[in-house]
Amino acid sequence: MDATKKLISEVFNEIADGIKSGSFGKKVRIGLTTFGSEHGVEEMVKAAQMAKSKYGDFDIVLIGPKVEGDFEVVEVKDAEEGHKKMVELLENKELDGCVTQHFDFPIGVSTVGRVVTPGMGKELIIATTTGTTSTHRVEGMIRNAISGIAVAKSVGIENPEVGILNIDGARGVERALKDLQAGGYNFKFSESLRADGGSVMRGNDLLAGTPDVMVCDSLTGNLLIKIFASFTTGGNYETLGYGYGPGIGENYDKLVNIVSRASGAPLICEALRYCATCAKNDVLAKAKEEFKKAKESGLDTIVGKILAKDKPAAAEEEEVKMPPKQVVTYAIPGIDILELENACKALWKEGIYSESGMGCTGPIILVPEEVGEKAAEILTNKGFK
Repeated sequence: MDATKKLISEVFNEIADGIKSGSFGKKVRIGLTTFGSEHGVEEMVKAAQMAKSKYGDFDIVLIGPKVEGDFEVVEVKDAEEGHKKMVELLENKELDGCVTQHFDFPIGVSTVGRVVTPGMGKELIIATTTGTTSTHRVEGMIRNAISGIAVAKSVGIENPEVGILNIDGARGVERALKDLQAGGYNFKFSESLRADGGSVMRGNDLLAGTPDVMVCDSLTGNLLIKIFASFTTGGNYETLGYGYGPGIGENYDKLVNIVSRASGAPLICEALRYCATCAKNDVLAKAKEEFKKAKESGLDTIVGKILAKDKPAAAEEEEVKMPPKQVVTYAIPGIDILELENACKALWKEGIYSESGMGCTGPIILVPEEVGEKAAEILTNKGFK
């Protein structure tokens, strides 16, 4: 009977909200972790209040200390407990998405950011901004393009135009994406605003927001997000744009949007809106669909040829067997991103199970807690740290 009463209550609440907002349907629930900001818990609560007042078409759940205000609060004692609770709520489908300051995404997942460009006031999707889609630069940027297209479609851009930032690897990415197009993957390249045009974008195109999706590596994208977000404030308080965005991967199953510890309430307000839009339009399903279409158009073959060029001859490679899988909670930072795979194999040779990942400050190796210090010593002795 209690369950029936609760269901009836929820239905009437949804009807009341629909009459008030003019939009009927179940609201998505978006979490916001309130520990970890350089500006304090109060700034995070202010962001939630701004989003509720400005939009009001999604519910916000605060994960942190008890605070005043008309919000559901899941109380935790610190940032670490907050992240564990966030994951639990996402896995139990009690939240549709969450905004947080950092998250250890696995290799293969990186975030797709969104900024407002100063030249034309146009929104620009930056793919990607933190995390690592691949340890191989060109492969990573190819996959970033697909992630960016998926996110663009989830925020209402039906036929996003794609540009490639003129950084190392851009021409290889352009060739690969043209091969994908030839294989049947349907998307459109943008044209640079400069006189010579082309799909490889200049700094001018960044300022103007020429493409809908700007493809780059995540370290460059991270820098761009920070500059666009805080260029009017001197750097210590980010106000503009939507943050680093959702973590996207081929089969990733949690909607986690990232903001910086330096992000202020105006930006976090928009990050909540961004996360809610992605949740409502099921960005993770769209990403899975886009990667499926890319694979059907020859993605694996195209990437395989690129990797084969950089791969040592088989005779020179040592076959290393991975130990049985274990729970990994001990993070070892300080490994160069291009050495992650070799670092993992070095530990496997010593009988230690390890995985690569991306922490809030860069690449990490994850190992079981009980062998953490030993693993770190092995990596130091082998020259990986």
